[in-house]
Amino acid sequence: MPPRPSDRWHRPRHRNRRLWIPLLISGFVVALASLESSAPVLRRANALGRRCSPDHFASPASSSGGDILRPRIAIVSFSDDREGLAASRGGGRPRRSFRGVMETVEGNKRAYAAGMGYDFIDAKGLVDRSRPPNWSKILAVRSHLPYYDWVFWNDADTVVMNPAIELENILIAVIGHSDFHASPDLVVTEDFNGVNSGVFFVRRSAWSESFLDTWWNLTSFIRFDSTKSGDNAAMEHLIGRLPPEESRVHVGVAPMQCLFNSYPWFPTWKSVYRLIFSPWTTWQGAYSDGDFMVHLAGLDDKRRWAAKFLQQMRTI
Repeated sequence: MPPRPSDRWHRPRHRNRRLWIPLLISGFVVALASLESSAPVLRRANALGRRCSPDHFASPASSSGGDILRPRIAIVSFSDDREGLAASRGGGRPRRSFRGVMETVEGNKRAYAAGMGYDFIDAKGLVDRSRPPNWSKILAVRSHLPYYDWVFWNDADTVVMNPAIELENILIAVIGHSDFHASPDLVVTEDFNGVNSGVFFVRRSAWSESFLDTWWNLTSFIRFDSTKSGDNAAMEHLIGRLPPEESRVHVGVAPMQCLFNSYPWFPTWKSVYRLIFSPWTTWQGAYSDGDFMVHLAGLDDKRRWAAKFLQQMRTI
């Protein structure tokens, strides 16, 4: 009996389906293995030729010696242990917890500041409970700026990994010279999403005070019940609306994110997507041995990650 027309169409399709299943599984295994191998490669990016040391960007004429006085710098940070527990209104989903993070990293930052002659300030007393805690970084910087030439803000989920690098040399690498009185007032890095408000420098000036006040007053960006509090979006919006000439004079963007705001890289769906479609951004922002600071942005269990990097630093 000859096969029916429907049999001629359905049988090959069934065989193809059975062939594709092992092929897909094999492809997934191969892709996963190759992605796992990307992590150690990115961790060795500096050894492979990536240029993230401040020395690679500063010209010989821009050295901080001579008659120029060393600027007075404060490293300012804080952590709100309640942030991951009750940081939302109306019982919504809490954000990533910073519980215990400052306790873990404070010694690292205080030791670095003392060794370099900077002040370290834990500004947790300035947290405004009416907003998500991330917004209070603006208050912390604004309150201490009058007493320093520069304030270096870094979120609590950061670790100094190369304490031999001076903040002055990072600034010189961005601005191109050592005349800090003729510098941009705000120095930032950019990642996949644009400007990152987790780590930045602010110079004492009337422009900086006005910028911080305006940033604080962008209340329409405040977000509760989310992993994003809105402060980063507000900063990016404010910088984006500056006239081009004002932005050129007052805002400096680091030539490489890894200059002072590296992110740890490990394979997740998001990081893999970014590696495939934005390889250069991944390359210049992934933490590599020798980078100044690692920022645990977007990671859960921040205390465990901070402890892990501190242990790695001790074994280097």
